[in-house]
Amino acid sequence: MGAAVPEEVAFDHAVPRGEPILEVRELVKHFPLTKGVVFKKQVGAVKAVDGVSFDLMQGETLGIVGESGCGKSTLAKVLMNLEPATSGSVRYKGEEISRLSGAGLKAVRRNIQMVFQDPYTSLNPRMTVGDIIGEPFEIHPEVAPRGERRKAVQDLLDVVGLNPEYINRYPHQFSGGQRQRIGIARGLALKPEVIICDEPVSALDVSVQAQVINLLEQLQGEFNLSYMFIAHDLSIVRHISDRVGVMYLGKVVEIGSDAEIYDHATHPYTQALLSAVPVPDPRARETRDRIVLTGDVPSPANPPSGCRFRTRCWKAQEKCALEVPLLASPAWLDGLALHDSACHFAAERGADPGGAAGPPETV
Repeated sequence: MGAAVPEEVAFDHAVPRGEPILEVRELVKHFPLTKGVVFKKQVGAVKAVDGVSFDLMQGETLGIVGESGCGKSTLAKVLMNLEPATSGSVRYKGEEISRLSGAGLKAVRRNIQMVFQDPYTSLNPRMTVGDIIGEPFEIHPEVAPRGERRKAVQDLLDVVGLNPEYINRYPHQFSGGQRQRIGIARGLALKPEVIICDEPVSALDVSVQAQVINLLEQLQGEFNLSYMFIAHDLSIVRHISDRVGVMYLGKVVEIGSDAEIYDHATHPYTQALLSAVPVPDPRARETRDRIVLTGDVPSPANPPSGCRFRTRCWKAQEKCALEVPLLASPAWLDGLALHDSACHFAAERGADPGGAAGPPETV
């Protein structure tokens, strides 16, 4: 099952709301490190994504957060098959898609689209807006017959809040927020079911970020979309996401609902990440209890043994160096703290099990 999908209609069956539309299991992407010029020899690998598993449900938004270099964007590219997976499984509507090519891959990309991070470089400056948004129709002509494409493009511009008369303008004639709306319109052109948003608002002003986020939420309701939303801004992720996954050095270390992650985080890295969120009130900023991590993020080419966070973790014990913690719900937790966390000593702040030391210096 899923070895090849010869027909473009292979993914036309609907998935009930709340059921998995995208299933990722033990996904790995390693980039080889080589030496030599003529006779190249592999001497290692950058483990950008190293055993990631999650489900994306129909109609939900799954947020992915983590430090720069943790593998978020690489994960998005592997899901889109822009980068081939080293190993692991990606199933869309029950079909294995990670090794598809030809007609099968074409069918998947019609149903899974991507909105890129930088609206200044993701649009071709030599193409008009009409050509940019209408280009998917050249690849999938069955979506919009040639005589109806101009009207289809104008309708998409209207849907994302732009004047349909702008169809003959070029990208440099638009602001950053307007360019990102054009990118969203291009992503909607083929009527996909899943949109992967790779930091779609990080290059925009705060006021424009809110407009784009509200637009994405509105479109999700109108078109029954499922989002994977990658971002650094934890407040934006909480606003738009139903569930949140936290990545560290190529692995998902904690995943759960927005309330579970933001109010009842059990992984030390998630707790440190949340404590670093800026506080607008100066008085609250003086009394906040922030976790300050020591040391640098290890190299993904040579990650620590056992738990990858142990070199910066105040709970680390001998077990952490010997055993890789599983992403699972610890039996000793309950309530909203009972969710998947890859830590041997998972607990909410102030309730550390096993006699682990307290958090590092607080400010």
